[in-house]
Amino acid sequence: QVQLVESGGGLVQPGGSLRLSCAASGITFSLYVMNWYRQAPGKERELVAAITRIGGSTNYADSVKGRFTISRDNAKNTVYLQMNSLKPEDTAVYYCNAYRDILSRKYDYWGQGTQVTVSS
Repeated sequence: QVQLVESGGGLVQPGGSLRLSCAASGITFSLYVMNWYRQAPGKERELVAAITRIGGSTNYADSVKGRFTISRDNAKNTVYLQMNSLKPEDTAVYYCNAYRDILSRKYDYWGQGTQVTVSS
């Protein structure tokens, strides 16, 4: 059974920092691209950051470039999202996603989400 469990969300003031973690089980973690998405109330889910299987390449939404950093520890089956200089518009539920596409078969798993609220 595949499980992705996010943690680290909470309430933070503008300009503050949070570090999200996502612990994976039930998959061969190192074979998956790992992504962080977020969904704010009334908005569509958007891709925030992505990291390749061995962490050699990362990608970010323009809105978080220079403020967020995605990383992974394949020995711990965990992906992280370090969020600095947080803004009220970063308020959303953040979701961890594991994705693999091999021989036209797609494997796509999601966590339950963790709430991040940026407010004074």
